[in-house]
Amino acid sequence: MAATARLDFPPAGEPAARIDRLRRQLCALEAATGLAGDCGAPLSLGHSVIDGALGGGLSAGTLHEVAAAREAETAAASGFALALAARMTSWRRASTAIGHSCDARAHNDERAVSVTSGRHVLWIAEDLSLAENGAPHGPGLDGIGIAPERLITVAAARERDVLWAMEEALRCRAVGMVIGEMRPRDIDQVATRRLALAAAAGNALGLILRTAPDDGPSAAATRWIVGAAPSLDAERGHGVGPPRLLARLVRNRRGHLGAWIVEWNSVEQRFELATHSEPVAGSAFDRPHRTAVA
Repeated sequence: MAATARLDFPPAGEPAARIDRLRRQLCALEAATGLAGDCGAPLSLGHSVIDGALGGGLSAGTLHEVAAAREAETAAASGFALALAARMTSWRRASTAIGHSCDARAHNDERAVSVTSGRHVLWIAEDLSLAENGAPHGPGLDGIGIAPERLITVAAARERDVLWAMEEALRCRAVGMVIGEMRPRDIDQVATRRLALAAAAGNALGLILRTAPDDGPSAAATRWIVGAAPSLDAERGHGVGPPRLLARLVRNRRGHLGAWIVEWNSVEQRFELATHSEPVAGSAFDRPHRTAVA
């Protein structure tokens, strides 16, 4: 009879050490079930607060879900997914800087994104979805930090074809991330379970991109709802500033839930928390600077 896996609770000690040991044991137990992939190499989002809630980042070798807050904000959810893809494909450039730097955060980023380095990204969508929402645009990909040749787009006739193509691609060792764009409808839990197992087998990151939120059962490790947020420069009246997203983590197998307003830094290839703090008043932008007269 097969032995039953169990968690060995360590003796009383530092809470952080105990939690870390239990997390490693849980990773070992989940690795064979498709619920988690390589627990030692998650995909970092580049900010310690968000990565801390995720236990280091998005687990590789697993399935995740990103949904638009509403269909009109599908572009925001797509941008979030593409930013994750940029994070993954940028590791080779980042690793060169890491080799010549003693910066601890950069070293952590190397460990957190190296699992899928040098591998391609697949974007799979239904024909009707591409007609409604459009396909990734070359100059836009370049602006977000993805070389267009690293992204392969696939059009499928039906949802079941999208799911089949995702499962096959996730098992391919040449693919590091698979994004499957789905129109608003229920996805069978068995289908998500198959995708999770395929991601574990290929040690790839699977991402279901929904055009509307869904609270049905799923084998996904995390579930995000992403919408657009006002740009700081637009609030000031200066015009269009860096894009902002309201990212809500509504399901997380490995940690806490949370909500953050983030900006994508395309230069450093990471997310940054948006802030409204202004210690000093900015000068009026619609009038010339004048020297104060006592």
